[in-house]
Amino acid sequence: MNSIKTRGKKSTPHRDEADPPRRRANTQSGRGTYANDRPPIIHIVSRESGEHRFWVCDHADKRTCHELIDENIPVGSTVLYTDEANSYPGCHPTHGTVCHSAGEWARDDDGDGVREVHCNTCEGAGTGLRP
Repeated sequence: MNSIKTRGKKSTPHRDEADPPRRRANTQSGRGTYANDRPPIIHIVSRESGEHRFWVCDHADKRTCHELIDENIPVGSTVLYTDEANSYPGCHPTHGTVCHSAGEWARDDDGDGVREVHCNTCEGAGTGLRP
């Protein structure tokens, strides 16, 4: 059996200072902008068709989010699910949210055993686009 060798561990110093190790994570906290080289990605997914739409924006402010939601989500035909970010209140007549700060990631509102209130699909796809 072949053994797999790794180049190093997190705790060991890197041997060559001219070849620094890769950056492990985005350690900067808070929301990103083009100015701080962390542009926000706004993502909408249709749960019925599976269609994904992405926008890379200057800012993820309330006006920008409301415009994109108004242009892309028909009123009265669907429910919008988001987290409780400041940009979303009042953006759509049928709007459900999850509260990440309270440890909530998904919720079953109608009691059928399916947690329909979540925004994990968008968050997972967005993390793959950011690097």
